[in-house]
Amino acid sequence: MSEQKVEINKVISLTYVIVDESGAVLEQYDLPITYVHGNNSNMYPKVADALEGAKIGDEIEVSLKPAEGFGERDPSLTFSDDIDNVPAEYRHIGAEASFENEQGEAMTMTVVKIEDGKILLDGNHPFAGKTVTFKLRVKDIRDALEEEVGSGEVMQKDKPVLH
Repeated sequence: MSEQKVEINKVISLTYVIVDESGAVLEQYDLPITYVHGNNSNMYPKVADALEGAKIGDEIEVSLKPAEGFGERDPSLTFSDDIDNVPAEYRHIGAEASFENEQGEAMTMTVVKIEDGKILLDGNHPFAGKTVTFKLRVKDIRDALEEEVGSGEVMQKDKPVLH
């Protein structure tokens, strides 16, 4: 039997680190995440392409410009107000507030700045506008079960793995 490699309809387990252009760690997963490769996963296409053909133990690095990853910053997704107009539970950096527009679309905004009696909320992804590098390590590869291929959900002991 030949060594397993990353390809369509394989269940891939990997760990990863995302760093910015200065090398600062933005996000890190030391416990493996698992997904069905090539099955409409939430994997960025450039990252999925870079993983194609990799084997267990391989380390892959791939950089994404904003347009390939988390998008450009959108100034219209920020909101500033007097802090006195904001409920007390949202008056700290990192607080998240959900809003809904006239079309019923929900958006979560995060408090990113409090200064001079003003509060600034931002609905952009925290990595928006940044070129980031994914550093991935393939931990395990196996054939996907029929149910996994059909649903795109990884099964573990007859239960989907939580994402």
